[in-house]
Amino acid sequence: MSVQERKERERASRERLIVATARELAEQKGWDAVTTRQLAERIEYSQPVLYSHFRGKREIIGAVALEGAAEMAAALRAVTSAADGPRVRVTALARAYLDFAERNPAVYDAMFQLDGGLAFAREDTPEPLKDAFAALLENLGEVAGDGVHPALFTETFWAALHGLATLTRARRLPPEDTERRVELLVDRLVVV
Repeated sequence: MSVQERKERERASRERLIVATARELAEQKGWDAVTTRQLAERIEYSQPVLYSHFRGKREIIGAVALEGAAEMAAALRAVTSAADGPRVRVTALARAYLDFAERNPAVYDAMFQLDGGLAFAREDTPEPLKDAFAALLENLGEVAGDGVHPALFTETFWAALHGLATLTRARRLPPEDTERRVELLVDRLVVV
């Protein structure tokens, strides 16, 4: 292995450490606790080393968001591939989405609430974000109904899931009724 390859591997490893540490700190204490000073202390590197990877917190949030999008896409595909029939798939998808948001609140915030400098719904949208949307579209497009644009239906269904996730987490909706809300959403919106 060349010196250059070793340096690139070490750099990638440091970058993964920074992202993982930011994510861990955000999940434990919230995003306000994620500062370059805190990260530098936790990873035992200087702040200039951290800045050599990311220009600041905004880019770190973006990196966490991209990682989270890839994880969400994988989770959605895993549950829907095991489900039999469109209605069962969509119900499994909704549950998995809400479960991901509940289990990963800081990552979910990085993906959808905070400014990570990422473009959504544009040509320059990063691939992990496009893939997370595709994981929704793959299952929702088939139940959109005649004359309904599949992507538009997916956006609407996603917006409903996002609303349920954020309102439940903010304790605006009682969590014990989540399953009933999922059933209602699927019953009213899914055409099969």
